[in-house]
Amino acid sequence: MNAADLGLPNEEVRESRPREGGGRRVGVPSTALFTDQYELTMLQAALRAGTADRRSVFEVFTRRLPEGRRYGVLAGVGRVLDAIENFRFDPDLLDFLRERGTVDGPTLEWLARYRFSGDVLGYPEGEVYFPGSPLLRVEGSFAECVLLETVILSVLNHDSAIAAAASRMSAAAGRRRLIEMGARRTHELAAVAAARAAYVGGFDSTSDLAAGFRYGIPTVGTSAHAFTLLHDTEREAFRAQVETLGRGTTLLVDTYDVAEAVRTAVEVAGPELGAVRIDSGDLLLVAHRVRAQLDELGARDTRIVVTSDLDEYAIASLAAAPVDAYGVGTQLVTGSGHPTCSMVYKLVARAASADPAAPLVPVAKKSLGGKASVGGRKWAARRPDADGVAEAEVVGTGPVPGELVDHQLLVPLVVGGEVVAREPLEAARSRHLAVRAALPMSAIQLSRGEPVLPTEYV
Repeated sequence: MNAADLGLPNEEVRESRPREGGGRRVGVPSTALFTDQYELTMLQAALRAGTADRRSVFEVFTRRLPEGRRYGVLAGVGRVLDAIENFRFDPDLLDFLRERGTVDGPTLEWLARYRFSGDVLGYPEGEVYFPGSPLLRVEGSFAECVLLETVILSVLNHDSAIAAAASRMSAAAGRRRLIEMGARRTHELAAVAAARAAYVGGFDSTSDLAAGFRYGIPTVGTSAHAFTLLHDTEREAFRAQVETLGRGTTLLVDTYDVAEAVRTAVEVAGPELGAVRIDSGDLLLVAHRVRAQLDELGARDTRIVVTSDLDEYAIASLAAAPVDAYGVGTQLVTGSGHPTCSMVYKLVARAASADPAAPLVPVAKKSLGGKASVGGRKWAARRPDADGVAEAEVVGTGPVPGELVDHQLLVPLVVGGEVVAREPLEAARSRHLAVRAALPMSAIQLSRGEPVLPTEYV
């Protein structure tokens, strides 16, 4: 993706060129302790009871969408695959568990040999989902599957919340470009994951260089108010930036007086000025005034970028404004009010014994208060209407009806412990935009409502 594709000036884009596959593989430490202690104590008890080797099926799903949301967006699948591969109990981790007395000696010996050898099926990254959608199905022995619960939920709950917010913002922005700028508003590692999830949800670039390096996401950025304040005059600051980054750069024009800054910016850079950025004030009013002023000064091709605590509602309110790109930070990396998706990881079937040939028995928690689960290993399909528009999410445990065979949603991700479904991040982003376009039009309305598709159990 180049600068023209982003709709931003050439000098605004500082891409970290990705290798094939969409980024640079970065060494990460073991993910084995990204877990809750009770996963290990359950393991110890199951090993002693002789039930640890029972074939089991766990599923990830959510019982409801965040209030007012019409659909969810699955993000983080690629990171989950990395986490499963890196789930190893290195000597230092085993020493830590031994010193704490977390588990006994036989359990430590079992953990030292741990390698996930089961299967994972799931919705591909970028897909949308609804209450009850079996987003991930993890199959193997109880012991090897139960250990993955926390890290899987940690990744999917965070990334899917960001992607859902990003998707709503992307829909509100239409064809205008979106820049993720939330790194300073969240944990430094969460910022990298958030930039990745935002890209899946429809954003075009990020200000976070670590995300650019790791995932090949286009990176952008020029200057902050501090750069203007460093210089004796705004003109000197603009001149320094233009002389360094070229006339196609983006100048920040709201440090002092916007109208004077726009005039100075065009005088310094000429009508070839790439863009101006507005970070405060009544953005609707100021954008119209700046557009008129730029046109009067002959800078008709100079673009306008707006920032300043935007969310999907603010973006939608600027639909009639002459804006070319939006920069979004705080609201994006906090899920725009919904920082988690309330996904759960539940045992839905297990073998009657440790015998590999033992049949699977559906199991489910029975609970009041909306926390009941549906047992059994599930498939899922999205039924289209006669025009190809999705009309229902269909979930079942028996044979797949013939008319739904070609509309199934789960795909193999891990087979026999080996990852089989790695893909460039761009593929997940393109998938999401295509899937969202196949939903009923009401899906992208920002007004509160129920899930745009019902979930039907068969």
